[in-house]
Amino acid sequence: HGIDLRLGERAVRIDRAGRRVHTASGLEVDYDTLVLATGSYPFVPPVPGRDRPGCFVYRTIEDLDAIRAAAAHARTGAVIGGGLLGLEAAKALLRRGLDVTVVHQFDTLMERHLDAQAAEFLRSELESRGLKFRMPARTVAILGHERATGLLFDDGSTLEADLIVLAVGVRPNIDLARRAGLRCDRGILVNDTLQTFDPSIYAVGECVQHRDNTFGMVAPLWQQARVCAVHLAESGAFSFTGALPSAHLRVSGIELYSAGEVEAGEGTQAVMLSDRRRGVYKRLVIRDNRLRGAVLYGDAADAPWYLELITAGRDITSLGDGLLFGRSFVARDGSVGGEGSTANPAHN
Repeated sequence: HGIDLRLGERAVRIDRAGRRVHTASGLEVDYDTLVLATGSYPFVPPVPGRDRPGCFVYRTIEDLDAIRAAAAHARTGAVIGGGLLGLEAAKALLRRGLDVTVVHQFDTLMERHLDAQAAEFLRSELESRGLKFRMPARTVAILGHERATGLLFDDGSTLEADLIVLAVGVRPNIDLARRAGLRCDRGILVNDTLQTFDPSIYAVGECVQHRDNTFGMVAPLWQQARVCAVHLAESGAFSFTGALPSAHLRVSGIELYSAGEVEAGEGTQAVMLSDRRRGVYKRLVIRDNRLRGAVLYGDAADAPWYLELITAGRDITSLGDGLLFGRSFVARDGSVGGEGSTANPAHN
């Protein structure tokens, strides 16, 4: 395809005036247009002992290989972080026979994506599968001498663990861009066409900051890449206007999806369905007769439909009460079908 691929070359400097990229090995590559896709790196809490053997970050294939090897000789495991990655890591360790505790500094799991009731549904299900939780709990040190043996919390309590996984989020990798004098904040600042402060340099992916947001989910990154590619090819005038915060938990047997606004604020209405017998919970956030957010636990079959309603900004008045019960229950006259669950509208 006419691509000159250089593997094993680490870019160390961008000469913006000369439009040239320098690598660690001394290679110099000229450019007319440059795209930065430097990604992100795992955030490691600045706690004493974090560099001891037995502590791992959860990010790359190499990280997973190292964790898998260590798990073969471990008995107890602790995962610091109750977000998407942390819960997936904890479930993987549990499947390998470890006694696993998730340590989270907040009192609800996946606090950026779930409301308190959905988070409680999730915690109860994971506890029934054998996971343990310490939350809210703030780790102040990793114990041990030659290797990690446990965690120390700010209240003085401890937790035994001979394998510790750190999964507390990522940070945009902006070092190369910052050294080149590009404008950066938490990420590399870009406009709606993914251009940086320098019009000959674009940036896409987890390294960027767009309209004060950074991105860690794959869907908006694909959107960014498409917009950038269109402009590089001069084949259109697409814009990246942002992306809804969304999450889809990939733990076997658990259906969990959220998108848009999770908590109802001023001028909004939260409509909820809770069926503990079936393990189903839904929460829809509505404002100005438009769906603004959805949390689905136990039944996420209608997730694409809700996402379409949120992104389109469609007036949902005609859907009536059937909106809560899903696409198949919405009739032309706004009536619903189905039995056995109760809806609870809460107005703010």
